[in-house]
Amino acid sequence: MTYTIAQRDALRQAIASGVLLLHYDNKRVQYRTLDELKSALNEVESALARDSGEPQTRQVKIYASKDL
Repeated sequence: MTYTIAQRDALRQAIASGVLLLHYDNKRVQYRTLDELKSALNEVESALARDSGEPQTRQVKIYASKDL
């Protein structure tokens, strides 16, 4: 799917203000949680980076519940 910079900016603004309901391009989208909104932002940013040819960066987090 092709995303726009306006969609990315709307997601960023919603996260900054804590709003879960977005309006853009005569569409209305309601997210259930802030985590779901952040996930959508990550998807949009990744797609925009792919489309522009920028290299993707990845972050790996390691968690342990017991002492190693």
